[in-house]
Amino acid sequence: MNSLLFRWLCLLSLSLPLLFWFGHVVTRDGISPAAHSTGSGGYMRIAYGMTDQFLDMHCNQCALVSSSGQMLGTGAGEEIDKFECVIRMNNAPIKGYEKDVGRRTSVRVVSHTSVPLLVKNEHYFFKQSAGTTYVIWGPDKHMRQDGKGRTFNALWKMATKYPNVRIYAMTKERIEYCDKMFQNETGKNRMKTGAYLSTGFFTMVLAVDMCDSIHVYGMIDGNYCSRGNHSVVPYHYYEKNRINECRMYKFHEHAKRGGHRFMTEKVIYAKWATHHKMKFKYPSWSL
Repeated sequence: MNSLLFRWLCLLSLSLPLLFWFGHVVTRDGISPAAHSTGSGGYMRIAYGMTDQFLDMHCNQCALVSSSGQMLGTGAGEEIDKFECVIRMNNAPIKGYEKDVGRRTSVRVVSHTSVPLLVKNEHYFFKQSAGTTYVIWGPDKHMRQDGKGRTFNALWKMATKYPNVRIYAMTKERIEYCDKMFQNETGKNRMKTGAYLSTGFFTMVLAVDMCDSIHVYGMIDGNYCSRGNHSVVPYHYYEKNRINECRMYKFHEHAKRGGHRFMTEKVIYAKWATHHKMKFKYPSWSL
């Protein structure tokens, strides 16, 4: 009997770690990134001899700074700069807006359509701001590595010219994962609805993955534009004469082809915020 009990205990001791590992893997296949970390293997570095190096970055507290006109007049710059990591999007400038948006940038998440704007100002983005980590997303036809990916080629050139700059490309598998996430949260197939995920969506997914807590600045909620007393601000804080934010959001939300579902994405973020430490400021959200 003692021998049998000993063998059973040995078997149990071997099985428990396996069960824990299997359960962890199953959990990681879930949809909401707010419930768990999906790891950083979905971001591959673009650098000579380092194409298999994946993004490895973690921050206790992050400030995610929107490019919205909501940032104008907030005076939040000093507060933002106190965070361990500051995340920005695309080519949103700092100079001239420091009082409202801060001076520091840890990570920039950039659309393939904004890469030419970074390259145009390469001295600032890749030399003066060499401490910034860049995460680029785009469709496979632009990011392919066989010499035909126009965006990838431009990034490779910058990575070769400025070898100290950390530039990462979001993998095809990671983008497909985000598509699946959107579909499971909304019940809608992103491609069939003629929509594209926004840079904000990819940024939020990355922030939830790398940050223990997130303070989001200048992002409106999904119902903001339907309220009668909502403020009228430019779509981007650095483009004052362009179409206002709510008009842009409504246009994209109902576009049959090529639009972003900005308001739908905001509803998703509110859901994630119930599972992850996330706070929204300027304007604040009622969660």
